[in-house]
Amino acid sequence: MSDVKKRRLTKKEMWIFAIGQMGWSTLGGIINAWLVTYYLPTKQDIAAGATQFIKPGFIFMGLTILGIIAAICRIFDAVTDPLIASLSDRSKNPKGRRIPFMRMSAIPFAVTTIIVFCAPVQATSSINSCWVLCFLILFYLFMTMYCTPYNALISEFGKTQEDRMYISTAISLTYFAGMMLSYTPFVFAGMLRGAVGYSWSYRICFIVLSVIALICMLIPTFKLKETEIVDTKPSESNMLHSLGATFKNRDFRIFIGSDFAYWIGLTLFQTGLPFFVKVSMNLDESLTMVLLGAMSILSACFYPIVPKFVAKFGKKKLVITGFLGLALAYLITALIGVIPLPGIVFGVIIVLVAAFPMALLGIIPQAIVADIAEEEAIVTTENRQGMFFAARTFAMKFGTSAAMLMFTSLAIIGTTQRPQSEIAPSELGLRVVAIVAVVACSLGALLLHFYNEKKIMNTLKDAHKRLGLDE
Repeated sequence: MSDVKKRRLTKKEMWIFAIGQMGWSTLGGIINAWLVTYYLPTKQDIAAGATQFIKPGFIFMGLTILGIIAAICRIFDAVTDPLIASLSDRSKNPKGRRIPFMRMSAIPFAVTTIIVFCAPVQATSSINSCWVLCFLILFYLFMTMYCTPYNALISEFGKTQEDRMYISTAISLTYFAGMMLSYTPFVFAGMLRGAVGYSWSYRICFIVLSVIALICMLIPTFKLKETEIVDTKPSESNMLHSLGATFKNRDFRIFIGSDFAYWIGLTLFQTGLPFFVKVSMNLDESLTMVLLGAMSILSACFYPIVPKFVAKFGKKKLVITGFLGLALAYLITALIGVIPLPGIVFGVIIVLVAAFPMALLGIIPQAIVADIAEEEAIVTTENRQGMFFAARTFAMKFGTSAAMLMFTSLAIIGTTQRPQSEIAPSELGLRVVAIVAVVACSLGALLLHFYNEKKIMNTLKDAHKRLGLDE
């Protein structure tokens, strides 16, 4: 662990680093929240002027075109995630192994986010499907080029458990800030719609958000000097060897399986949130922003106590608690329309139940990956943090895309026998979506039960004691 000879980040620098997370989570949030909403409009949206750019309904084995596009992008990601991680780990750039990748990818990452929503044919067309596929692939490529090096820096910048938890807390707050930004079109698009039309009301919002995100992503690349903080000695392993060595780590495999289930459950809920509000709760879509904002603010109120809980209970127990808490929130969502309560009451209950689990799962998993990566570096003397975080990024993107694949097929259950113009998310389909999210979170909790936290933390404590980094 030669990087301990370098200086530690100041608290101010940790927040500068966290601003980058707000940038990329805004862009990721735009795709997660709006890809399905924009390209799978409801009957109300079509009546308000929305164009059905992509053919809805099942086309093959219960899959939709939009779902198949998401699946193809995941196959592409299966190659690019470890490739970018390996290139970053092995980089000999004098400015560092991570920041040059982040700086180079930020602009195309922001630009492709916008282009995804600029389908050229103003009607249902296969050309639009090809357009979305091509630019969504590019979106995920540039996302990988920014996020994989960025996430590797969490472990490299966090030289102690205190630093690691502080960074994880900071980036979790900025992650939620980015997600909040990505939902603002629910409010502002309606204000623009009368002047510019349905599609451009959203596109203008996406352009503004992408510019803000770009600035956020570039700030840490110009304000932080990686070589002053991190030992930038490159790894000598090639991609296949590094990837194989990473997945030989039993505890990492367990974590990745659990994390994959988490992202499925979370994305099903986030993608479905506008539909739960409009269709299940029968409320105005602008309340999506209100409910998400309330959940984020309440969740942020718990952030200061999460590190204290980690010190007392450990990371593993708290993450399992977070999984079960989210499962409960999704179960309540599935009961909308079953229990005779007003939609807004369900919304408030879900916000109250989900806030604390979101705080736990927003902070702790990143710190767990950093722990595993550091322990591996101690045991093998090889710095492959990039590959560990690439695998986590892949689990995130594969989980989100698998969730989109499932959502586009499950949400329209009960409407597929209707005319094409009437195929849209239904109350029954959305209830099935919520139940699948419950199952995913419960599975995540079960898998994490087998994670050997005690072994990893003992290794880290012994190493930190030898190096004079006792907390």
